[in-house]
Amino acid sequence: MTALAAEPSAPPRTDRRLLTGVFAALGVAMAVFGARMPALQAAAHLTAGELAVVLLGAAAGMVAGLQVGGRLADRHGPSRLLVGPTVIFGAGLVVLGQCRTLPSLVLGAAVFGLAHGLLDVGANTCAVHVERAYRRKIMSSLHCSYSVGALGGAALAATTTWLPYHVLFTTVGAVTVLTALAAVPVVRAAQHLDDTTGSARTDDEAAPSSSRATVWLLGALAAGCLLGEGAAVDWSAVHLHSLHSSEATAAAAYALYSAAMATGRLFGDRLTTRYGATTVVRGGAALAAAGLGAGLAIGTVPAALLGWTALGLGLSTAVPSLISAAGRGGPRAVAAVAATGYLGLLTGPAAIGALASLTSVPTALALPVLLAAAVALAAHRALEAR
Repeated sequence: MTALAAEPSAPPRTDRRLLTGVFAALGVAMAVFGARMPALQAAAHLTAGELAVVLLGAAAGMVAGLQVGGRLADRHGPSRLLVGPTVIFGAGLVVLGQCRTLPSLVLGAAVFGLAHGLLDVGANTCAVHVERAYRRKIMSSLHCSYSVGALGGAALAATTTWLPYHVLFTTVGAVTVLTALAAVPVVRAAQHLDDTTGSARTDDEAAPSSSRATVWLLGALAAGCLLGEGAAVDWSAVHLHSLHSSEATAAAAYALYSAAMATGRLFGDRLTTRYGATTVVRGGAALAAAGLGAGLAIGTVPAALLGWTALGLGLSTAVPSLISAAGRGGPRAVAAVAATGYLGLLTGPAAIGALASLTSVPTALALPVLLAAAVALAAHRALEAR
């Protein structure tokens, strides 16, 4: 068994296509779930507070999945976390479509989040190993597939509003499960990704460990970046609305952010290979801080739209580069960075809301600006630490 795992039985391109599909499927399902949330809330007669409890269940499950996933990937190999969690993830979406009571929704959301966390660790750790086999940067393009999948899922949800949400959840979930089962032979052939001792590492990744301080710093920077993403999801439209824009224009802010994020990730690997991760992340974070900061300071609708676009483009390569750097420490380091980063995504919008209630929306949105600037300043120390 060990001998079989030690010799790659699938070419790196096959592994890359497999992971591209995993990231894309994750993006589609999450976007469909989020976009049809109002319909789920109405069908279950949930108050805003009860819906928050459901989302908290999903968040708790995801954090638990990230922590458990790191240990499982470290002990049994990350490829074991591709099929099983994907099946549970898809089945969880189907179940969520059938739930109508608060307890059942919280439980279903927790299982859905748990599978998300397990799959996140498995996919990102495998991606680190595939990137090493390629001997060049590919992490950004893999994360781009998640962004493209999310855009596709959002478009699917928007164009099927006539369809009951539970039918859409069941369809997307079932397709996810069937696709995962069909991919079993490919995943079995990719078990060489569980071997972290091979010679596929590049010279600058020869050391398989990172200090605890470096891992925490990578996680803190990921949290800062994902707080910016959470701000775009929950506050970009609110910001535009505060500037007296139309509803369509307000909604366009997040669309521009997402499109810029996907575009940046599409070209991120080439830029990182040519200029280095530190330079690209530092320059991108500076662009994000300056762009959104200028949009907030000028206070016009066009400037705000450009600001959110700059935030998406500027932060597009940061998280993929941080995950790649965490890969030097193994699956547990990847899980720790991902878990810390998601805390920023989950808690950031609430923190901005609290600040906005005390000051104003533009003032509160200075928080992601300051954190993007901090990423620019600390990128060198985090990404080049040994």
